[in-house]
Amino acid sequence: MIAGRPNRIAIVGASTLAGKELSDTMAESLLAACDVVLLDSDDAAGQVTAAGDEVTFIQKIDKESFSGIDFVFFAGDAETTRKHWKTARLAGASIIDMTYALEGEPGVMVRGPWLTALAARAPGPDLTTPAVVAAHPAALMLLLVASRLHARRPLRAVSATVFEPASEHGQTAMDELHQQTVSLLSFQSLPREQYDAQVAFNLLPSLGDAAKVKLAAARERIADHYPILLAGAVPEPALQLVQAPVFHGYVASALVELQGTASREQIEAALYGEHVDIVGAESDPPSNLSAAGQPDVLVRISAASAGGDPPGRFWLWMAADNLKLAALNAIACANELGRLRPQGKVQ
Repeated sequence: MIAGRPNRIAIVGASTLAGKELSDTMAESLLAACDVVLLDSDDAAGQVTAAGDEVTFIQKIDKESFSGIDFVFFAGDAETTRKHWKTARLAGASIIDMTYALEGEPGVMVRGPWLTALAARAPGPDLTTPAVVAAHPAALMLLLVASRLHARRPLRAVSATVFEPASEHGQTAMDELHQQTVSLLSFQSLPREQYDAQVAFNLLPSLGDAAKVKLAAARERIADHYPILLAGAVPEPALQLVQAPVFHGYVASALVELQGTASREQIEAALYGEHVDIVGAESDPPSNLSAAGQPDVLVRISAASAGGDPPGRFWLWMAADNLKLAALNAIACANELGRLRPQGKVQ
């Protein structure tokens, strides 16, 4: 609450997968009491949707859209973010960018507030910060685990293979994966506009030259966010990003090498805590299906060798709902910025 009234929030890109997940997740968060305005492009304007339990319409973005708004989440495409973020900022709103369009803008910070307690050396936003970029969910997933482990059992090295879902690149990428699957089963030619490659029933470390999905750029973003978020406090990983033929959910296989040795039980104890759910051998392993809708990163731990002595290397098999994790992190960014807003105004 600000100055005796609920915060007013705008979600730009409300019709996208990220925008819908953000709206749904917000209804179950500390921001549930806020007034929410749903905004999008002309094509999406007028669509009936829900903001929490309330049925509402998506509105067209115009010059008055940000008047009286306290927080603006940009959850659509990068072009829309670049076009409207300064207008929202001049109107007095705090800006949370989920599209990564503002990376590199002067003063803009990449944030993952869940990691703040583990990153005392990393500076946080202040009243002069023009906007924050919500950290990539895959970087957040890896860092939640690596930073917590490193604090209790120092790491020598980390390597990870991360499997990218289609939903990370929006509805058009999801649609093309679906169409490719149908086309292959009916022996028809494959649509390739988004991937410029066959991704259905396939695993790829790179895509075609004409692909609109930029897998290499996504890998670089994850690698870049990793050291930014913890200011070099955790060893940077050797990282491989693979396009997976799944619609939702990140899965990652990570090998961690300790500076010493530990038992599996000690590794589990080190990782135990908020936002991480340890999945034991008695349960089914984490998967993109079991992670769907879950707020936590699911982790299973196994020793990398079968020797009798306490090992120094472990396999971590992780899964997380990419859209849910991104929405929760964006909301955490808003809560962090909210503590800097005197009387609801950024000065």
